[in-house]
Amino acid sequence: MDSSSEVGDKYRSFMYGEGEKNTQWVFGAPPNYDVVNKLFEEGRTKVWPPGSLEEKVQNLVKTMEMELFHKANPDDYKSLYPKRFTMTVNERKPLTLQEIRQMGGGYNAFLQTSLPEEMRSYDPAKETAESANSTFTTAFPRGFALEVLQVYSGPPVIVYKFRHWAYMEGPFKGHAPTGELVEFFGVAVFEVDEQMKIIKIEFFYDRGELLSALMKGAKLDSSASEELCMSCPVLRNAGGQKT
Repeated sequence: MDSSSEVGDKYRSFMYGEGEKNTQWVFGAPPNYDVVNKLFEEGRTKVWPPGSLEEKVQNLVKTMEMELFHKANPDDYKSLYPKRFTMTVNERKPLTLQEIRQMGGGYNAFLQTSLPEEMRSYDPAKETAESANSTFTTAFPRGFALEVLQVYSGPPVIVYKFRHWAYMEGPFKGHAPTGELVEFFGVAVFEVDEQMKIIKIEFFYDRGELLSALMKGAKLDSSASEELCMSCPVLRNAGGQKT
């Protein structure tokens, strides 16, 4: 997947150009990743050589997540095969694109849990795509950056280690922002074809590593939480940013 001929984001393909002129965008236009790209460039621990397998995998992951979160019609996805694609999280049941959409999109699919309802600090079964996006973009106004730390095997089966990080500068589920770095690590397995289009993904990580860091802030009353949310700059940017 080569983005060198495209104008726009330097880490993601299939956002601009003739091939996207009919793309249906969730927020009406392609997302702007300038803020999260700055976070990524300032906080990454690896700088991969141009054209390296590591760079290609990292850009593929970012492109895939952009399409999952921002393209309204799966037929517009170009980093993966919509009709063949499945995603598995921590050995749970594989999910098709339709099932991911039915459960409210990426955040809810990534944060599946078997915990009893009363123990869920974030309950994906009760969140919509809109509420999930609002929750995390409010907590992470500078976005949620991702880097590939190591690639253990190349295509057609790509195994890599990743790091996600952000700064909790907004409230989360009634907890005050801490301003602290929030990060978690995991491993993923991609099955791709000869064109590096994704057929199947398996993710392995601890969701508690992310959510526990978001629950450290003091509990807010409803009026304080609403005031913090309204002062958060992300609510003035409906497009949101993820990785």
